[in-house]
Amino acid sequence: MQAVTFTQFGGPEVLTVTEIPRPVPHAHQVLVQVLGVAVDHVDTFVRSGAFQTPLATPHIVGRDLVGTVTAVADAASPWHIGDLVWTNSAGYGGRLGATAEYTLVDTDRLYPVPTGVDPFHLVAAVHSAATAAIVLTDMMQAQAGQSLLVAGGAGNVGRKFCQLATQMGLTVTTTSAPQDFAICRQMGSARCVDYHTLAALNGATFDHVIDTSGQVSLPTNLAYLAPHGQLTMITAPKASSVPIDWRRFYMQDQSIVGFVISHATSNQLARAAHRLNQAFAHHALLEDHLTQRHFSTAADCHTQLEAGTDHGQRFVLVPDSTD
Repeated sequence: MQAVTFTQFGGPEVLTVTEIPRPVPHAHQVLVQVLGVAVDHVDTFVRSGAFQTPLATPHIVGRDLVGTVTAVADAASPWHIGDLVWTNSAGYGGRLGATAEYTLVDTDRLYPVPTGVDPFHLVAAVHSAATAAIVLTDMMQAQAGQSLLVAGGAGNVGRKFCQLATQMGLTVTTTSAPQDFAICRQMGSARCVDYHTLAALNGATFDHVIDTSGQVSLPTNLAYLAPHGQLTMITAPKASSVPIDWRRFYMQDQSIVGFVISHATSNQLARAAHRLNQAFAHHALLEDHLTQRHFSTAADCHTQLEAGTDHGQRFVLVPDSTD
């Protein structure tokens, strides 16, 4: 079968389309025929070695896939041949990667595709949407009536935070370029602020702050925290020479929490998947701009992501044999 693999860490050029044997499922696994695989920044971290994690052999790149169950190892498996399914935790933690015509998925890391939902738009959304769902629920423990500032509200991740936080009853403020105010409002933002002129916030503070862009410095993010507020970091902040007012920070009982979805437990991922599937079934969270390409273009997709020339589009790879 066809797969995109790498034998050593490095740049996008280490990715090659190779022929490898079709895997056979063992206990608590199913064999999935892959329809599409999303390309995420985290895939470039695994490929380059920046994110250290146990890798299966062969090293198949990719973690988010949608496909069809073609074989099950357990008679009591909850999955059946022909089920349309998705996962967002392949390719790390010792599990086989996603960018292959067939791959193995653990039964507890597999979720159904809701009826009537486009599988390619679904797989393009799951990484950013699951991040938002787990951060809001488990890291922030956000509650209805609280306020949330989303820096980078028009981006792929920011839009998911807007939608899910609004559904939870939070009041969302976003920063973005003015031309993106309309999409932020459509996603649920109650107030839109030009990220070039953050002074327009006029000293407003928030129960929760999330910087999805990594373009805001830590002192600036902390300045917008209310007493008892929490800053959640899903990316490293912009460097700054401005000192942090740590006295204000601890005297207001504030906190900083980091989150990497690669460390999420199977239970956290399953709870997030249930919530996402409810949203997907109502055609929410599926607004990403999608570009479908073949496995053979994987290296080019990685190059564009790392260079920032992807222009916000979501790449979904399909086998080269797909018309």
